[in-house]
Amino acid sequence: MDKITEYEFAVYTPQYRQRWEEFLTRSRNATFLFSRDYMEYHADRFADNSLIALRKGKPAALLPATLSPDGTLSSHAGLTYGGWILPRTHLDGAMLLTLFSEWLDFCRKQGYRRILYKPLPDIYAIAPSQEDRYALWRCGFTQCAVNLSSAIDLRQPWKFNMSKRQQLRRAMNRDVQIGPSSDWDGFWHVLERCLEERHEASPVHSLAEISALASRFPDNIRLYTLSDADGLQAGVCLYDTGIVVHSQYAATTPAARDNCYLTLLYHHILTEGCRERRYFDFGTSNERGGTVLNAGLLNQKFSMGATGVIYPIFSIDL
Repeated sequence: MDKITEYEFAVYTPQYRQRWEEFLTRSRNATFLFSRDYMEYHADRFADNSLIALRKGKPAALLPATLSPDGTLSSHAGLTYGGWILPRTHLDGAMLLTLFSEWLDFCRKQGYRRILYKPLPDIYAIAPSQEDRYALWRCGFTQCAVNLSSAIDLRQPWKFNMSKRQQLRRAMNRDVQIGPSSDWDGFWHVLERCLEERHEASPVHSLAEISALASRFPDNIRLYTLSDADGLQAGVCLYDTGIVVHSQYAATTPAARDNCYLTLLYHHILTEGCRERRYFDFGTSNERGGTVLNAGLLNQKFSMGATGVIYPIFSIDL
């Protein structure tokens, strides 16, 4: 006799698009990164396998997810975070525990071999949404990685340390233009050169991708730059969720580093560009899946008043 289940699970197809987007607006732990218009910009690199949990035929929860050739279901391989997106009402911790149990049964029947689960960091949720952390523990997931980010609670007093305040005073004596910008071309040139010279790396997004995403999400993806008589010297690309402003990319020229321009730019963003936001997230300071901590980078963020927020990853073999 078949076991009676509370939930059915459907793999996302375009026919669910409208219901997916409508659900996001009613969720307590969604950001614009979970919009189909955002997730699908890199559909050629990640095989989308997002899931919809249905209860009595209606969406009860959403899981942005990808599936790799080795049978690993990830939530979500192309995003910094993922996890089950929950409604504001009608799904408590006991119900989510049932959903998890039935989801694992579904995954086994589908032939998935492993799950990687990246829950939303706490600061990004509209309301407390850690029921999934409890379900992860109860269902036998193990924590397989942790990345350490640095964030400022903008509702509390914060300040730069003495060294940063000295840099700020020095930079303020320069004749610069600073503020919101649409010069993605100029910023990307500085960013690509900065990453190559300092880290032998390149941006995750291409210029065409970030330009397209900024046009789709003008209220969420913003650019601040600092220029002097020699042109654009520093810039920060911001991802604004409405609760958290996240520093997605930051770049400087050698002249900007000599003149402490990034300190001035961040001060402007924190005081003028984050009004009515709860947190500013500088991003993680890790390499090699979290096993290496860039202490120098972490200290730079700490010196501007930011303290730790973790980005954990959980796994289970099926």
